[in-house]
Amino acid sequence: MNTINRSAVVVIPAQPFLDWLHQADPTSAQLSLNDLRKEATLYLLPEYDTEEEARQHLQKRCGKVFEEELDGWYSILQPRLLTGASRISSAGFEYEFHSVIIDLCGHPIVREEL
Repeated sequence: MNTINRSAVVVIPAQPFLDWLHQADPTSAQLSLNDLRKEATLYLLPEYDTEEEARQHLQKRCGKVFEEELDGWYSILQPRLLTGASRISSAGFEYEFHSVIIDLCGHPIVREEL
């Protein structure tokens, strides 16, 4: 097994995001919070020594994370982008940091542009 020189943050939709989605798109009325949380997105960040350092890494990139989360649903309906890691939660997302990532695959990491 190999470790990689990254940490990770999992961004998980929360009730405020579901409320916004239901309001922005009436066809989403059948979606539940469990539906949205089935496959939360994991983002790789630089390594960190403290959770404060992890928050700083996320804060630098949270505009991009927030945009990516909304883009997966409705880029036309995106509200004004918020900044600051603490606002990801208030904007309808929770987050969870992971400092150890173990690569269980034998093949190289492939980078794809989105």
